[in-house]
Amino acid sequence: MKKVHPLHPAALKKPSGYTHGFLVTGGRTLYIAGQTAASLGPIPNDDFVDQFDRALAAVLEVVKEAGGKPEDLMTFTIFVSSVDEYIASLKPLGERYRKRMGRHYPCMALLEISRFVNPRAKVEIVATAVLDD
Repeated sequence: MKKVHPLHPAALKKPSGYTHGFLVTGGRTLYIAGQTAASLGPIPNDDFVDQFDRALAAVLEVVKEAGGKPEDLMTFTIFVSSVDEYIASLKPLGERYRKRMGRHYPCMALLEISRFVNPRAKVEIVATAVLDD
């Protein structure tokens, strides 16, 4: 049986919207390839929030296929085309995130990159989950 222990060292700033670390014992590890809005089919629009939501939905489809749930996600690496657009969209991003993930916040990193393979993509999420045995 998997046991998950969130880590919030006193020496570090209190996290908001992410967790500093998880110590996991037991379980099976699931590695999830980068998912974009195109993972679910053609990208329907250029809206940053919609693309984030679709990329997150694609990640969750992989987790579901492996028999997991959103709370099994331990890490996200989020690649964006514009940190400014990400920051400007924080409120609606948070709403979409909580609709899919509840109040579970994996360890996260956010990086701005110059381009994606699909020129219409604005967000890509790489993730790791730990599932029950």
